[in-house]
Amino acid sequence: MKFKMQDKQNQLIERISDNHLVVGVDIAQQLHVARAVNFRGIVVGDPLTFENSEDGFASLLKWIDKLQRLNKLEAAIVGMEPTGHYWINLSKWLFKQGIEVVTVNPHLVKRNKENRDNTQSKSDKKDALVIADMVKNGYYSFVRDTSESFEILRVLMSNRDVVVKRLVSTINQLNRWVDIVFPELRQVFKDITGKGAIATLRLFPSPMELRSLKPDDVVSGWKSIMKRQPGLRKAQLLLQLARKSVGTRQALEAYKFHLEQLLEEYDLAVLQLERV
Repeated sequence: MKFKMQDKQNQLIERISDNHLVVGVDIAQQLHVARAVNFRGIVVGDPLTFENSEDGFASLLKWIDKLQRLNKLEAAIVGMEPTGHYWINLSKWLFKQGIEVVTVNPHLVKRNKENRDNTQSKSDKKDALVIADMVKNGYYSFVRDTSESFEILRVLMSNRDVVVKRLVSTINQLNRWVDIVFPELRQVFKDITGKGAIATLRLFPSPMELRSLKPDDVVSGWKSIMKRQPGLRKAQLLLQLARKSVGTRQALEAYKFHLEQLLEEYDLAVLQLERV
């Protein structure tokens, strides 16, 4: 296994020839910084700070062309950290211009900071130079152009992950709410996110409200929002447990308001998950 990894490392190093201008870009939200070295790691030209815009990208390309002409270099390779999302548009733009783009591991960038000046100091110009050195030494990964259908799938998967996290967070908060206000509800409905439990929380948000009701009232409430609802026996059990509930009796209006918001968030997350 070690020999195979070494072979791969050697191949990545061999791809950087003496005709290459190796560029490292430190990515930020608004302003990026670029530094360049040759295949031996000798710094080429002055640093370039450019905006995250069409004009800024064009200035980077012009800077690369100028350094190539001055140093008689025919090829260029640009490396950057794939942190956040700010690097995506720049990499795609460069790819369309025929410039090879690669990425470097952010953790390795931190570990290689001492290579240049024996310190762990950080600056945009230094980070860009460290990235260029890593590319020159073969510590990079290829960036492949992807089809639109693949990108659609990637965006939807990312969207789904965000919605699922919100849904899980909301369910956890609903469970916490039940534990505080009406813990006996679990003896009637094992799953708090089941249709019966959610309907009960919508209609009767606290045991205090259930105590004055009759079983028929509870069943009628369930029928108003459920096609298939629990029967009279469950309604009787629910009322019996509500009368003996050990849930808190303080700040009930605040707890009801909180429950209302949690159910709104739950409904939204479920709807969005279905759409995705």
